[in-house]
Amino acid sequence: MVLKGIYTLANDVVYDQLIALLNSIEANVDPSLPICIIPYDQRLDKVKEAIKNRPNLSLFDNQESIERWDNFAYKVWEAHPRNQESKTSRPKWYQGNLHRKFLAFDGDFEQFVFYEADNLAMKPVADVFEKLKDYDFVFNDWEHRKPTATTALNIPLIEASGCYTEEQVRPKIHDASFFAAKKGLFPPQELADLEDKLINKREVEWINKIGWWDDVFIYNYMTLRCERPIYNFTQSPNGKERTGNCADSDPFVNIDNVLYNEQGLKPIHRIHYMNYASADFARLCQGEDANIKYKDIFLHYRFLKNPEQKPKQLLPPSSLTKATRKLQGIMGKIKRTIS
Repeated sequence: MVLKGIYTLANDVVYDQLIALLNSIEANVDPSLPICIIPYDQRLDKVKEAIKNRPNLSLFDNQESIERWDNFAYKVWEAHPRNQESKTSRPKWYQGNLHRKFLAFDGDFEQFVFYEADNLAMKPVADVFEKLKDYDFVFNDWEHRKPTATTALNIPLIEASGCYTEEQVRPKIHDASFFAAKKGLFPPQELADLEDKLINKREVEWINKIGWWDDVFIYNYMTLRCERPIYNFTQSPNGKERTGNCADSDPFVNIDNVLYNEQGLKPIHRIHYMNYASADFARLCQGEDANIKYKDIFLHYRFLKNPEQKPKQLLPPSSLTKATRKLQGIMGKIKRTIS
């Protein structure tokens, strides 16, 4: 039995982000905590090499668990109303495997913290584990503040069902890029019961249509319906615990390569580079001046163990490169629409 550990979800596509995350955990959280990498897919050559060089790293390899969660996700999304709509309306993550982060519930760690690969850890997580004494899920995000039209769950439809009121639902809405939980939640029978409610009782319609095939949206349904206790640091009565976390919107202060909330210099658990493509980070690591906020922080942790490989300067992409990428994006969109 392993009492505590960290999970992340990765493949070779996000290799640069993975290395930066691992280095930030070692530097700012705890170098002795075991870390398990959940495979997003089979593109894992670079990931496996990284594991060889880090004794506290492992690769999740429970195929039964992978198949169980894959089957659950695919059945649910196939039943979602948006599945019947035009192919052109499908989101970019259509048929993605982000739901595999839920394999953490079947892993070796009795208690765990999950970081998505597009995060960097900024502080220890002792306070997160402490909350798991009283709660089954711990989050740190502001998703509950979103307008009703863009929340993970269709609140008016849920209210109309008579099962929950908005006052009961809204405080429980959360992200899935950083969370803590416990092993054994959502065992096979419970997951089968949720699947029955989603598909046969049509509660899949509780999941907002804009979030079709989004792990965050289905996770919100799961945590609401299981009715286990949830804690979110952004709803803490202690103002020092309420911070931002998004690189593209929240202002931070850099002190010795650790970020703090600009207002009040409050320590943050992580910085989340959401809305940035993994390709942009790969280009940044190759010396391109990619349009990423707090890129200096990312480069610091990406090359923390091999600073000699860090780009000496960042150069903007040429006009030809920009035009080529734009054309490739258009062609890719056309290809996805046709297929």
